[in-house]
Amino acid sequence: MQKDFLSIRDLSVYEFGRMLDKAAEVKKHPGKYRKALKDKILAMIFQKPSLRTRMTFEAGMLRLGGEAIYLAPSDIKMGSREGAYDVGKNLERWVDGIMIRTFGHQIAVDLAASCRIPVINALTDLSHPCQAMADFLTLREHKGALSAVKLAYVGDGNNVCHSLMLAAARGGTKMAVATPAGYEPRPEVVRWAREDGRDTGFELALTNSPEEAVSGADAVYTDVWASMGQEEEKEARARIFAPFQVNAKLMARAKKDALFLHCLPAHRGEEVTDEVIDSPNSVVYDEAENRLHAQKAVLLALMGGKED
Repeated sequence: MQKDFLSIRDLSVYEFGRMLDKAAEVKKHPGKYRKALKDKILAMIFQKPSLRTRMTFEAGMLRLGGEAIYLAPSDIKMGSREGAYDVGKNLERWVDGIMIRTFGHQIAVDLAASCRIPVINALTDLSHPCQAMADFLTLREHKGALSAVKLAYVGDGNNVCHSLMLAAARGGTKMAVATPAGYEPRPEVVRWAREDGRDTGFELALTNSPEEAVSGADAVYTDVWASMGQEEEKEARARIFAPFQVNAKLMARAKKDALFLHCLPAHRGEEVTDEVIDSPNSVVYDEAENRLHAQKAVLLALMGGKED
């Protein structure tokens, strides 16, 4: 693997499959890895809050025999008090790896370029690769071969959507993305996904019709309509995205056994109804659990863990 994990694009098709294999193995045999990162320390930089990211990375390091140090926005004030370059140059002297959850993707890129130790992107405005790894681990557990799956994404063409497309390209997964006009995924990410999936069987359809995207889908995915940093747009987005709510009527267009996925936190009654998120076909808490296992696999790959 490359030194850092900033995007799904940092993984080859082979590495993507092996990473999912490792996550599944760690999940099945956690005791085998209980000392794999003994004496290793992960610095966790948070410029955006998160329940799942903090818990799964911190618990992951502890269960692998290492330690994690939480750095809140007020601890560093990166970008105002100190730049990413100097932060990285300091941290590489003290710890073995860095995880960052931030806004602009370039911040993570600059941090990674500044230091010799691995940097993991736990979320930027462009990309959410750790979430996508957990999502595709979940899809594989419930549906088997990723190449036989049609995944429908309904909502904002955001960082989650971007990473799902790039993961689908590596898994040979068919994907349909439905967004309101003007809220499509970034053109460069669409281009990357199509280039990366040229030889895997990947197919990508972009539409402004949620009904069209969900038709015949094996899994339906959505995310919040207004992400962190978009609070001022919340009311306007609520009106624009209302027709894109994932409810029982929309799910009825998917296959009868279609899964429902969401990266969480969910705004119930907005992008998804209680009837859907609490249904037997919902696997949102499996996804949340799999954040732990997928991230343990990333940590093992980047921080040089050995099997116990």
